[in-house]
Formats: sequence, structure tokens, C-alpha cells
Amino acid sequence: MATSNPLLRYAESRKNLVGGVCGLAGVGIALTGAAGGLWPLVIAGLYGAGALIAPPERPATPEFAEEGDRLDGVRADFATLRGYLAEVELPSAARERLSALDALIEALLAPGLVTDPEHLHVLARTVRLDVPEAVDAFVRTRWWSRVTPGTEAPERHLERQLAVLHEEVAAVTAALEEADAMRQEIHTRYLEGRGRD
Repeated sequence: MATSNPLLRYAESRKNLVGGVCGLAGVGIALTGAAGGLWPLVIAGLYGAGALIAPPERPATPEFAEEGDRLDGVRADFATLRGYLAEVELPSAARERLSALDALIEALLAPGLVTDPEHLHVLARTVRLDVPEAVDAFVRTRWWSRVTPGTEAPERHLERQLAVLHEEVAAVTAALEEADAMRQEIHTRYLEGRGRD
């Protein structure tokens, strides 16, 4: 059961468990006499090394109800996604990109704004699939990147993915603005033409 106390949460964490197992190995080494007088440092060092290499805690990827591409369903799933993203540790650059994408999606999910099924599908796919997959892949890869140096930083991949998703959602915004401008122009022509009759 999860607890809100940070000390108890750490006691239950993977980092503490792996560190504890490594620390016990240090106790075994100390009992054999191989550590000599440095046995406290060996135990503490092995605990620290275990805690550092342990995989980080990951919040579970959200489960979305199959609502299709209805606006109310996408809005509910967006609220679920926000809860998940609040629990995930992200670098500041990725968090900024995610905040910009979040604000754009929130604006587009206002009732009555997006009526085109294709645009709503883009938003649904972004909320239910693309953003959770990008963030979850980052969280999983972040740990492995510590073990295998020399690979491209997972933060860079996440930032690039969020930039692409922002462009896709911004294209929906541009299409809506263009449709509104065209509608306004058509109505202006209609009114001007009506005045000539």
C-alpha cells in the first residue's frame, strides 16, 4: 500500500530494497574478514551502489476506457493522463514542452471547439497513446542509459517526441483558425452581395 510519508515511501522503494540486499552482501564480506577494519565502509558503499543502480519507481501507465473519439471521453482521458504525468519525474526541458502541449490540448478540448472527427481523432490519439507511450518509454530507458553509457540521452528523445506531438496538435489549431477565417470571409461576401441586390 502506498504511503504519503516520504521516509516510509523510501523504505518500501526499489532503491532501498536493492541497496539492502547489496548491504547484506557487504555484511557477508565483513563476516569473512575480507573487509578488515574497513567493514563499515564496505557495507555502506555496497548499500549506496545498490541504491544507485536500482531501477526508479515508475507510476503505472494509465488505462483509458474505450470511448472512441467522443469529446467527453477524450476529456475524461485527458484528466486521467494529467494525473499520471503529475507523478512522473521529468527533466525541466521536457516538462516545459509537456506543459506547452498540455495547455494546447486543454484549449482544444473546450466544448464545441473541435467538431471535425479527424481533428478529434488526432487529439484522442495524442492523449491516449502518444504522450503516455513517450513518457513511459523515457522512464524505462532512463534507468538503462545509466548502465549503458555512450547512448543518446533518453531526455533528448522525449523532447523530440514532444516537439513532434506539439506540431501535430498545433496543426489542428491552425486548421481551426483557417476554417474560422474562411467562414468569416464567406459571411462578409454574403452580406456585401446581399446589399447589392
